[in-house]
Amino acid sequence: MVSVNELSPAELAALLYFHAEAGVEWLLQEEAVDRFAEFEAMKAARRNAATPPQSPTPPERQAAAQRQAAAPAERAAPRPQPAIPDGEAVQHARFAAESARSLAELKTAIEAFNGCNLKHSARSTIFATGNAASGIMVIGSAPGADDDREGTPFAGRGGELLNRMLAAIGLDRDAILLTQVIPWRPPGNRVASVAEMEICRPFIERQIALAEPKVILLFGNFAARFFFGENDTIHGLRGQWKEIGAGTLTIPAIATLHPQDLLTAPINKRLAWSDLLAFQARLKSLDLIRK
Repeated sequence: MVSVNELSPAELAALLYFHAEAGVEWLLQEEAVDRFAEFEAMKAARRNAATPPQSPTPPERQAAAQRQAAAPAERAAPRPQPAIPDGEAVQHARFAAESARSLAELKTAIEAFNGCNLKHSARSTIFATGNAASGIMVIGSAPGADDDREGTPFAGRGGELLNRMLAAIGLDRDAILLTQVIPWRPPGNRVASVAEMEICRPFIERQIALAEPKVILLFGNFAARFFFGENDTIHGLRGQWKEIGAGTLTIPAIATLHPQDLLTAPINKRLAWSDLLAFQARLKSLDLIRK
């Protein structure tokens, strides 16, 4: 085992980042716990439970005593919440989304929604930020650890790279609308399941319908597959203009690599730059930015 003292600052930072991405949020407890004493107490409790009583009681008295001992525990134990079937959860999500008449109402509806298991493991509910009146919408895949901690889409190093990418084509994140397909971070940054995607679909489609963007930029493999309905990788889906529907709207959209992917493989920045130029050209043709 390698001691922490033997690690360089860069190696230690990489190790901490790995644990954070894996979902480890607390490395130490506020008070020390004697695990050896805890283990010995558990063994003693098992021995006592296995030892038969010295003076057996009659069966009737023994059963009554067991019922009496179990009753307080049954009263104190919280009742588990019934699981909502996926199909029913989708219906609840659709009703909640369609009932919202503004982005503010939709945000409230999503925060109150409990039909998706992702919400119970996430710290934050991630909703759209920026200017909905811009006509420009940027949609990422799902919140990462930084997004979940800060409660905003495209946070952390990936968000910093996104800011530079947008600035390169004359955009500012505060002047456009940023959001994610999934409003809650999947544990360990895993890919959301098909059931989880369908439960969240009414919410993101309603965001688009209420914002009424004229053009959409999708970041990442998950977002491209989600909206384009195809199973190809982002390298096969990027750089192609397609139309996606939301409510009565049909909006042109183009996909490119996610900023987090570019941090992992910087060589692909040339591909993302080509996609950004195509996006910029469409914005100019729609008079959404200066020509």
